[in-house]
Amino acid sequence: MLQGDGSLRVGVLAIQGSVREHIEKLKLIDGVEAVLAKDKNTLLSLDALIIPGGESTAIGKMIVDFGLKDAILKLNERKIPIWGTCAGMILMAKYIVNDDKVHLGIMDISVKRNAYGSQLDSFKTKLIIPAVSNNEIEAVFIRAPYIENVGNGVRILAKHQGKIVAAQQDNLLATSFHPELTDDLSFYKYFLRLNS
Repeated sequence: MLQGDGSLRVGVLAIQGSVREHIEKLKLIDGVEAVLAKDKNTLLSLDALIIPGGESTAIGKMIVDFGLKDAILKLNERKIPIWGTCAGMILMAKYIVNDDKVHLGIMDISVKRNAYGSQLDSFKTKLIIPAVSNNEIEAVFIRAPYIENVGNGVRILAKHQGKIVAAQQDNLLATSFHPELTDDLSFYKYFLRLNS
């Protein structure tokens, strides 16, 4: 719900992963109230939700165990912007390559987990993403997935070495990389524009 002062209530799913880093970035943006989202009522009060990177299997289990899955699905039904970074992207995907387990299944993408290898294979690069920024965007990949295929209505925002690493479908945004680990707020601002 838009707050009385006109600020957006933007939550970060606060179960596991890079929660604090996302909160710190949101605090830098005018007109945003950054919220730790740990329970159903908090989730349902949000204007936008970020599902952070972490361990997708663990987060997927906990959203069910803590009764949060239905609340997230309700946010999606209401077309509330939802952004999954890294593990968050895996949780949102309708299809996970070589895995029958689907978590939220809200975005029509097929995702390959740990596609770039182990933690040791983590890397930084710069991407040009015209829809998001006129400047190069630093992208940090940590045990990152990528998107193998997209369905109808999914807009590919960025590729790296031919692999899809950012996409949008209506109110849903997914990135393989971690904008919360850079100083660039472009992706946050792009995400928040999905609310208008």
